[in-house]
Amino acid sequence: MIFKEGTPIYMQIAERLQDEIAAGQYGEGDRVPSVREYSVLLEVNVNTAVKAYEQLAALGVIYNRRGMGYFVAEGAAAAILKQRRRLFLDEELPELFRRMDLLGIAPDELMARWRDFRAARNGTGGAAP
Repeated sequence: MIFKEGTPIYMQIAERLQDEIAAGQYGEGDRVPSVREYSVLLEVNVNTAVKAYEQLAALGVIYNRRGMGYFVAEGAAAAILKQRRRLFLDEELPELFRRMDLLGIAPDELMARWRDFRAARNGTGGAAP
């Protein structure tokens, strides 16, 4: 994993694990990799991974079964997506609109790009209606 400057590594690790849960890589009740496994995978200090796991446990995304490891909490994926949608709509989208206005990008141009993106992602080639 390549870490970004300006954001603590443990927060980036927590975000990555949330991404994996939101994407369905780990379902409700599934065991996630141990702190040690995840730290080796990401090539970080175990204490950094511990801090990320503790943060996710405090948020109720994962929980610890003593001697068994960490598991995905019930409703974790839905909660992650809800929180991220709110963050996007309340914080990121207004910034996007500000930049679009500054650059003179019209909403119809953005929608055309969105349709092209979706078409490419869905493998339909060309613009989707």
